[in-house]
Amino acid sequence: MPHDASEAAGATHDGAMETRGLEPVPDAERTGRVRELFPTWVAANISVLLLTMGAGLIVFNGLNLWQVLAVAIIAPVISYGIVGLISIAGKRGGAPGMALSRAVFGQRGNLFPGALIWVARWGWETINAVTGAYAVLTVLDLLFGVKSNTFLIVVTLLLFVTCTFLVSGLGINALRVCSKWSTYLFGAFSVLVLVYLVANTDWDAVFARPAGSTAMMVAGIGTIAAGGISWVPSGPDFTRYLPRTASSKALVGSTIGGAGIVVLPMVLMGAVMAVSTPDLASASDPVSFIGELLPMWISVPYLVIALIGMLLINSMSMYSAGFTAQTLGIKVSRAAAVSVNAVISLVFGFLLMVVATSFIGSFISFLTLLAVAFSAWIGVFGVDMLRRRTYDPVALMDTTPTSAYWYRGGYAWQAMTAWAVALVVGLLFTKVDWFAGPLASSWIGENGLGWAVTILVAGVLYAVLPRTAAALPARAAAADGTPEPDETVSI
Repeated sequence: MPHDASEAAGATHDGAMETRGLEPVPDAERTGRVRELFPTWVAANISVLLLTMGAGLIVFNGLNLWQVLAVAIIAPVISYGIVGLISIAGKRGGAPGMALSRAVFGQRGNLFPGALIWVARWGWETINAVTGAYAVLTVLDLLFGVKSNTFLIVVTLLLFVTCTFLVSGLGINALRVCSKWSTYLFGAFSVLVLVYLVANTDWDAVFARPAGSTAMMVAGIGTIAAGGISWVPSGPDFTRYLPRTASSKALVGSTIGGAGIVVLPMVLMGAVMAVSTPDLASASDPVSFIGELLPMWISVPYLVIALIGMLLINSMSMYSAGFTAQTLGIKVSRAAAVSVNAVISLVFGFLLMVVATSFIGSFISFLTLLAVAFSAWIGVFGVDMLRRRTYDPVALMDTTPTSAYWYRGGYAWQAMTAWAVALVVGLLFTKVDWFAGPLASSWIGENGLGWAVTILVAGVLYAVLPRTAAALPARAAAADGTPEPDETVSI
C-alpha cells in the first residue's frame, strides 16, 4: 500500500537527531511527560516583541496599567487554552497536527488548509528571524560600536537562520533541552530587569494614566492572543510522544502556565517602559530600544538570552513547518523540509529589514491575518475532536483511495465547506495596513475579533452539516477497538 515517503520504520526520537517523520508514534515510544510541555511553551514566548506589544497597549490602545494587566492575563489563557485543547489530539493520535488533520479534511482536502498554514509560517519565521538579527546587531552596537549596514544584516540573518535550521533539524529532543535551559536563564534575567524597572520607574506617572475604553481592551486581548493562536495547529506536534493516559487537564494547564508566565511580565514590562519612552511602541527596530532603556550590564546578557529564545521560537515553528510540508506531498525528510522554510525566511527577512518601512506595522498586520487563517482550521478540527477519540494510524499515512480518510475523491466536503466559508467571513471583519474587509468598521472588526468569529463560524457550520461516514478497516479495529470493516463510524 503506497504511503508517504516520510514514513520510516523504526524511526525514533531517542537519539540526538529525531528521524521520525509524519508517521504516528507507537505506544512503546511514547515516553514523554506532561511537565516537559511547560518549558516548551515558555521558550515559545521568549521574544522581545512582547515588550513592544505591551507598549502598544499604552500608546495606541490608550490603556492604563490595570487594564494592561487584565489583557496580559486573559489573552494567554484564551489563546494557549485553545493550544492546549487541540494538543490533546497529539496524544490521541501520536502524529503531528497537520497529519491528524487528514482525518478531518480528507487526504486531498487537507492540502488546502495545510498549504495556507505552511505559507503563513513563512511570515512567522521571517518575523522571528528579523527580530533575532536585530538582537545581534544591537549587541554588536552596544559592545563594539558597530553600526548596522546591509552586509551585517545579511550576515546576522544567515547566522540566525542557520542556527535555527540546526536546532529544528535535530528534532524534539534538542528542542526540549534548549527550552529547559533557556527557561532558567531567561527567567533569572527577567527578574533582574523587573527589579531594575521597579527601582527606576516613575510610578506616579504610570499610575496616573487614565483608563482607556473597554473596546480598546478587547482589541488588545485580540492582538496579544493572536500570537498564541498561531501555535494551535502545532500543538499536537509537541504532545505526540505523550502516552495516551497522560492527563488532559495537566496538558492544558502546562501549556497555559508555560506561556502565561512569560507573556504576563513581558507585556507589563513593555507597558511600564512605554510610559517614559512612548516611541517604544512604534520603533522601526523593535530591539535596539532595550539598549537605550537598560544599562549595558543588564541589556547585553538579556538580549543574548532573548536571542536564544527567539531562535527556539523559530526552531519550533520550522520543526512544525517541516511536518506541514510533508503533508502537502513534498517527498523529502523532515529535516530537508525544514531547510525549505529556512531559505524562505532568509529571503523574506532580508526584504523586511532592508525594504519594508515599518516593522511593527508589518508585524501587527501579519499577526492579524495569521490568526484568521489558522482560526478557520481550529474551528473545524476542534469540533471534530469532540466527536473523535482515536485515529487510524495506517489510514493517516495512506494517501491513496484505499485510505479510510479518502472520503469522496479525497475530500471531506463538510470540513472543506465549513473551513472555506469561515475563512471568507473572518476576512470580512479584518483590517490591516494594506487590506480592509467590508465589515472591518463594525464592532467586531474594530475590536480585532475577526479570528474569534472565524472559529465560531467554522465550528458551528461543521457541527450542523451532515456527518461523513468512513469505513474503518480491520487493522483499526484491532488497534483501538473500533468496529469491523463492514460497519461504519460517523466522524
